[in-house]
Amino acid sequence: MALKESPYSPDAKVYPAGEGNFLSINDMLAYFEKMGAMRVSDLHIKVGTPPCYRIDGDLVRLKGGIVTEEIVEQLVYPLLGPKNIEALQRDTAVDCSYRYGTLQFRLNAFLDNDGLAVAIRALGTEIPKPEHIGFPNTAWKDIVRRKQGLVLFTGITGAGKSTTIASLVERINEDRACRIITLEDPIEYIFSQKNSMISQREVGRDVDTFAHGLRSMMREDPDIIFVGEMRDAETVALVLTAAETGHLVFSTLHTRDVAGTITRILDFFPEGRQEEVRNQMSLGLRYIISQKLIPRKDGKGRVAVMEILNSNYAVANLIRKNKIEQIYSQMQVKTKDAADEKMITFESHLAILVKQGVISLQEAQKWANDLKSFQDAMKSEATMP
Repeated sequence: MALKESPYSPDAKVYPAGEGNFLSINDMLAYFEKMGAMRVSDLHIKVGTPPCYRIDGDLVRLKGGIVTEEIVEQLVYPLLGPKNIEALQRDTAVDCSYRYGTLQFRLNAFLDNDGLAVAIRALGTEIPKPEHIGFPNTAWKDIVRRKQGLVLFTGITGAGKSTTIASLVERINEDRACRIITLEDPIEYIFSQKNSMISQREVGRDVDTFAHGLRSMMREDPDIIFVGEMRDAETVALVLTAAETGHLVFSTLHTRDVAGTITRILDFFPEGRQEEVRNQMSLGLRYIISQKLIPRKDGKGRVAVMEILNSNYAVANLIRKNKIEQIYSQMQVKTKDAADEKMITFESHLAILVKQGVISLQEAQKWANDLKSFQDAMKSEATMP
């Protein structure tokens, strides 16, 4: 049933937290501010279990009562508003954003076997500087100076991709007079108008789909384009074309490493088109940055670990010839601070952080994409800080 006005309040204390205490959804969101969004990244609420925070990557349940259908509605609906409640009831899932205090939150509310559930992700409104993101080299300096090409940021959900992109876009915003247009689902970090002119468009609110937004964007004179996610072949094709035709394009994929990213892009297309797409990638691709957030040894939050591919002439040739398996060896050897190098494997960055005492050896072994490559990196003098 459509709701014209929401009768729900974000300050209503409805969740029994134990010892006679009750919490509102705003009380729950305040915990993110208290602990910091880098430590407490998510809040999960669903029928049949106490709410859970994700703290330093692990789920931690509140020591309170079981969430009922009535409680979850009273907690979640104030964050959605009438329009999104209607969309949830119609489509069984909805993405949106919510602002509380100094933090912006990304929400996905959905129906599961037990009823209503929501995943709430915290996003700081203060955009970190690129120097503080955790890059293992100065590749970011090359990226923010670029005029064209495709820069991809990949990793699982919660790997910090949006934060890294926001950091680079904000530096461009500060340093250059550019026309920047973003397509996001939903909008996460809010940019202010500085040296650049920025338009942020939200899928579902300002534009129907990523592909539709990209087609119209080509008539909006952008210098820099940020596409929140490449979800289908049409969007991928439009992104590759935009990168070829004189735009600097940022986008994301949910892949764990560089080689998997290239393979995933090709898999969007039928075999008969893959040679064409490889040629487009060899011409337009500039960087792939795959990252994970890994718990620090001292227990104080998480640190970004990155794998960086700089698509130089040799890499472009490997992509064009479909020799993707040879790209890893390029990242192992092209590590100098030179324009056509500045690469690093995920295992090498892990080894550096272990030797610096930032990450424990046990944690690194757990997160390594290839344990043998990590062990080799630990033995190599090249990984010494």
